[in-house]
Amino acid sequence: MDIRPVEPADLPALVDLACAVFGPFYLDSFRPLAGEIVFANRHGDWQEDYRRHLAGVHDPAQGRYAAVAWAGDEVAGFAGWVVQEAERHGEIDIVAVAPARRRHGIGRALVEHALREIKATGVVDVVSVGTGGDDFHAPARALYESFGFTPYPHVNYTKAL
Repeated sequence: MDIRPVEPADLPALVDLACAVFGPFYLDSFRPLAGEIVFANRHGDWQEDYRRHLAGVHDPAQGRYAAVAWAGDEVAGFAGWVVQEAERHGEIDIVAVAPARRRHGIGRALVEHALREIKATGVVDVVSVGTGGDDFHAPARALYESFGFTPYPHVNYTKAL
């Protein structure tokens, strides 16, 4: 496995991977739980949301960085992180691992890479990461907790009018 900074040519593969990874969450977890009105309002165009978000996932001038893990000639996963120098804060923004590549240490390697890069800036004292509290996100929570991240309870309510 090779981990390197994201390049513009990687973006279509990253969008495809994000949609493959997170599609089951939006369609099978969030949508049934939230209902059609909330789903349509909050995440009805989730695939386009990923296209927009990932277009700026690696923009060092804006403190945004990303790395992609390649296994042979295919994207095995990627991670994006943000460095907020003025706040001395870093945030792991996104981690996605191809379903067929899970449980092979790729997510761990990407988080280690992001943490190493964040620390190397010398301007970050604290790093945070957010994820869902549902069953879909349980593996992500376990990964982050294995790195010593402390979960902070948070509840977000949404209601259709």
